[in-house]
Amino acid sequence: MPSLKEIKTRIASVNNTRKITSAMKMVASSKLHHAQSAIESMLPYEGMLEHMLSSFLAATPEADTPFSVERPIKRVALIVFSSSSSLCGGFNTNIIKAMHQAIKSYQEQGVSKENITIYPVGRKVYENAKKIGYTIVYPYPELAEKPNSEDARKLAVEVSQKWANGEFDKVELIYHHFKSAGTQILMRKTFLPIDINAELSSDKERDLDSSLFKSTSIQNNKNTSMEKPAPLNLLNDYFIVEPDTRTVLLSLVPRLLHHMIYTANLDSNASEHAARMVAMQTATDNADELLRTLNLQYNKSRQAAITSELLDIMGGSVNS
Repeated sequence: MPSLKEIKTRIASVNNTRKITSAMKMVASSKLHHAQSAIESMLPYEGMLEHMLSSFLAATPEADTPFSVERPIKRVALIVFSSSSSLCGGFNTNIIKAMHQAIKSYQEQGVSKENITIYPVGRKVYENAKKIGYTIVYPYPELAEKPNSEDARKLAVEVSQKWANGEFDKVELIYHHFKSAGTQILMRKTFLPIDINAELSSDKERDLDSSLFKSTSIQNNKNTSMEKPAPLNLLNDYFIVEPDTRTVLLSLVPRLLHHMIYTANLDSNASEHAARMVAMQTATDNADELLRTLNLQYNKSRQAAITSELLDIMGGSVNS
């Protein structure tokens, strides 16, 4: 059984640890408030922009952008968002596990390790990818701790240019989506090519997947019919394009790619602070429970020592 001095020393140590975890929880809570405000302001805009552009590309046969063209997957880039510090529960472990699962799935499709490039946003995923020996591009080491729209734009431009040059055939984002302080959802989202199929399956009011709205169907209609085809009720009757389709796409596509990365960055940042706040709250609660146990043990040991001392005194008095 430990002595009173040992128990007292451990109580003091646990108390100091509790002060640290409590302070870290309050700091994470404060940072979470700012990060949550940022992502809640940004997410509706990015979501509507993505929905609008994807719907436009699906609905407008003449809309032509290389960023929506699917190619055989031979070279892959993964933009993975983690934190640069620890003490945030399973936040980094889950994101690294998701990265390895994505890599494994591409290797099963025949993509070699040399043709998989990792863009780590956050020191933890960078260290893991470097240790295993993947091809790494790490241009913005502070982006995880300090989300920055300009750096996100530069990263989007770099990746999209490599996509346009044929250096990548598919690009994915892997990050945590902030849902609430207690819930962060692990996301694996296609960055390039622009995912039109998601809009085709999500639009319930208008059948975007109908053959009437496919450019290939229109071409077949021209080739097979000798008569003048009846006017097709295309979905682009919902879009008034000014000044022209090419100018609109040249403006919206880079903007969408920029905001997809920036939103994922904000999402991951808010999720990190939420995970750290919950982890520090759990650590503080565990410290409180341990302190109650140690104080009880200390009081019992102290009472036992006093009782033993009293018995010794009383025994000495009787013997004398």
